[in-house]
Amino acid sequence: MKELEIKVKGMMCAGCENRVQNALKTIDGVEKVVANHETGIVAVSLEDAIAEETIKEKIEDIGYEVE
Repeated sequence: MKELEIKVKGMMCAGCENRVQNALKTIDGVEKVVANHETGIVAVSLEDAIAEETIKEKIEDIGYEVE
């Protein structure tokens, strides 16, 4: 299990947090996601086999920018 903290631009409200969290939870092996629009941080707990790039691409696919 590994933990990632990703800085995301464009999250403006709790709805944005939910959108990011729900999108990342669709990835097999993602155990937990906590997004915070105030800090712009998305914390992800996931299996070691999942590449960080996969998480970043999913965030960008739904319209947010990964810093």
